[in-house]
Amino acid sequence: MMEDMQIRNLCANTQESYLRQVSLFARHFHKSPELLDQEDVRSYQVYLVNEKQLAPKSVQVAVASLRFLYRTTLGRDWDFERDIPCPNVPKQLPVVLSSEEVLHFLGCVESLKLPHDPDHLLCGRTADL
Repeated sequence: MMEDMQIRNLCANTQESYLRQVSLFARHFHKSPELLDQEDVRSYQVYLVNEKQLAPKSVQVAVASLRFLYRTTLGRDWDFERDIPCPNVPKQLPVVLSSEEVLHFLGCVESLKLPHDPDHLLCGRTADL
């Protein structure tokens, strides 16, 4: 698995994370992942969600590592979307400041030394957008 990740140029943190997740999976069943099947993966996912109460993003990392292991390294011919489903992650809206909060923020910036043109700071930043 390590060589497969290196060949695909996965970053070091991803490699470490995938290996950790596969190790936890194997330890959970006290067996090599080669001896486990789709039903074992499914029960492990249920365990992560219900007993470990992991957040959906954490379960996604486990799923990604197991998909990589079984699809790429072990070459299993499974229907991965069906057999190892990835949990939905609720989308969070970004925090949008109110007009009052923006004015307060800009009021705090006044104490900084600005160029002679007070619009310079705003114009320079908005041009980058």
